[in-house]
Amino acid sequence: MKVLAVSGSLRAGSHNTRLLEEAAAAAPDGVEVELFDPARMAALPLYDQDLDDEVAPASVRELREAWAGADAILFATPEYNGSIPGGLKNAIDWASRPKLDPALRNQTVAVIGASTGQFGAMWAQQDLKKVLGIAGARAVGDPVPVARAHEGFPEQLHEQLRGVLQRLVEATELEAVAA
Repeated sequence: MKVLAVSGSLRAGSHNTRLLEEAAAAAPDGVEVELFDPARMAALPLYDQDLDDEVAPASVRELREAWAGADAILFATPEYNGSIPGGLKNAIDWASRPKLDPALRNQTVAVIGASTGQFGAMWAQQDLKKVLGIAGARAVGDPVPVARAHEGFPEQLHEQLRGVLQRLVEATELEAVAA
């Protein structure tokens, strides 16, 4: 199973990108975790319905193809001003279109997050699950808050990440059987 790992941070040295790399290392057998290059999200124009016609910009087409082609998606988000970063929200806006065939429709997703604060991006994770649900995705699992990420990751994180991926895989497989 292919899980696409999407970091909500565009920053070089991102704690959330590193968190996704840790998730890839913790992946159960048979699960391939592929990191979606944050530079591809940075290349997206701001969502503008006037640009979203039959021939959307190339960066948008690439995003939609990658997200729709994944078996499941694991998002890792930092917390900016108590919510999700604008770049991540913009990518979701593009992936929620076109209305009749959006890349996120019925996509199984999970959300984790890291921050330098004491709450581990909990608000951002809640907001991201809400936004993804409205965009048509099925968010599964509980949040995994990683607080004070600049100090390093806790020892038990490896097993938590393995558990998140296992739940994501199980939910994806259940949905495939039901379909």
